[in-house]
Amino acid sequence: MTSEPVKGFRDFAGKEAKKLSEIQKILVTIFERYGFEPSETPIIEYEDFVKGENKEDEAVSDIFKLKDKGKRNLALRYEFTFQLKRLMQNKKLPYKRFQIGPVFRDEPTKENRLRQFTQADVDVVNSSIKDEAEILSLSNDVLKNLGIEPIILFNNRKLLDEILDDLKIKEKYRNQVLREIDKFGKIPESEIAENLKKFGAEKFFDSVKQGEEYFNKFESYKEVIGLIEYCRAYGLKIFFSPTVIRGLSYYNGSVFEIKTKGIRETLVGGGSYKFNNVQCTGISFGLERISAIAKLKKEDEKFLVISLNQDRKSIALAQQLRRKGKVVSLFYGKPSKALEYANAYGFGKVIFVGGKEVKLRRFRVKIMKTGKEIVLKI
Repeated sequence: MTSEPVKGFRDFAGKEAKKLSEIQKILVTIFERYGFEPSETPIIEYEDFVKGENKEDEAVSDIFKLKDKGKRNLALRYEFTFQLKRLMQNKKLPYKRFQIGPVFRDEPTKENRLRQFTQADVDVVNSSIKDEAEILSLSNDVLKNLGIEPIILFNNRKLLDEILDDLKIKEKYRNQVLREIDKFGKIPESEIAENLKKFGAEKFFDSVKQGEEYFNKFESYKEVIGLIEYCRAYGLKIFFSPTVIRGLSYYNGSVFEIKTKGIRETLVGGGSYKFNNVQCTGISFGLERISAIAKLKKEDEKFLVISLNQDRKSIALAQQLRRKGKVVSLFYGKPSKALEYANAYGFGKVIFVGGKEVKLRRFRVKIMKTGKEIVLKI
């Protein structure tokens, strides 16, 4: 028997777990500030429901399958979006929800990608281009609060369809063409262009490099300009990129990817799609990936109250500090052990509570970083 985690899964504890927790608090604060309400859904669903109509989607093909004692075919959720089909029923529209929790993919592991990871999603049911701009503004606020400078890229699937029509690409080849375009930035453009020749789409890059001169002839380009204008109302700069391809089997309008300097992977992704014949828009944050580069503001000061045979007085002091909003732990034992404990768990200040201190109502406070002692009068 081994106690090692399964490949692609891992433990988080100490500073890492604390950071993830703090990131979630920031996410919840901003999501609720924008009027989104929380939702919770089961980790396990019926396999058919998980697969939905997107059985050929790459993410769907990587679901974890299982059976219960009743021999029912079940699966772990691989995302939150498909569960919105159930949540949106009988809701007053527009319905704005968020959810944070673990999702699972039975896929090969790679750098910055686990088989269990934490996602944070926001979705608007019955959305318009105005909601798309608001979701991008929300995403920008989240990343800025985490010390990350976002680069917001977007594309429009309807515009891509019009471009493929203009290039006279056969319907049967279109998904393959889009998959090749999606490799932009990962392999040389010349190699992609060579691959596109198989489908008669080698002129794609030459066409889109013409810029507005080319795009203006397409009806869907008005949506691109419209989203840029609405984002401008939020003080937000976004960048149109005709090589952003996401979710071939379900996105039907705008698609988004948010990146930052210094990391190749996408931090946030999403777009617009249709469920139960209702237009929706959503975006998803990968917490572990974001946590790896997030720069949180200085964390709350942590106090360790050390009882020197003065347990009741120590508890009273700890409670008094907690009511003032301080982070406080209690330690019962030898001062030397207490200081080791304080160092191990990052307590910035330790307070000694002995008989002399209680009598004088003056407590010695040791600053762990400098070793200096100050006196706290209570």
